[in-house]
Amino acid sequence: MDARTEHTRRRWNRMASYREHGERFQSPAMRRTREILCAGARGRTLEVAVGTGRNLSYYPPQVRLTAIDLSPEMLARARRRADELGMAARFLEGDAQSLDFPDQSFDTVLCTLAMGAVPDQHRALSELYRVLVPGGRLLMVDHVEYAGFPGRLLEQRREHPRRLPREVAAEVGFEVGHHDRLFLGLVERVVAHRP
Repeated sequence: MDARTEHTRRRWNRMASYREHGERFQSPAMRRTREILCAGARGRTLEVAVGTGRNLSYYPPQVRLTAIDLSPEMLARARRRADELGMAARFLEGDAQSLDFPDQSFDTVLCTLAMGAVPDQHRALSELYRVLVPGGRLLMVDHVEYAGFPGRLLEQRREHPRRLPREVAAEVGFEVGHHDRLFLGLVERVVAHRP
């Protein structure tokens, strides 16, 4: 794990309690977005950056879920939530930039509000592509406030500038079937698949 990824891990470990308690302030539009994306999951599903498990109650019952997070604190909270829901799922510590799964392991990959925090989006989306079967779906929503002015100027100074996740997804080979913006254009929702 590189230094930037380790820094991200420490930050999310510290934020685990805050993130869990902040859920009651989630907007109806974001709750609906989670419902829509999770409803699109099929078969063997990987949730990247599961956090405290906000999405768990929205998955269809037939989904076989594997959930990863960089933060052990977040994973512990997600496991508790799955137990409360009576949901069978596998929870593993993992880095989206270097997934410990064989090629073509999943039918669906879901990532909500996490790609902007990943140090190297291109590397992470390449890994998501690798672990999906041909025809597999990528379901994603993320903050994109950095893509407009003046955020774009600040991003250009970073070692790995953040870009619109859908653009990076297309670069690594995904075919984007749908994308739209929410919250005055600050959040983007993407549905794509691996050809």
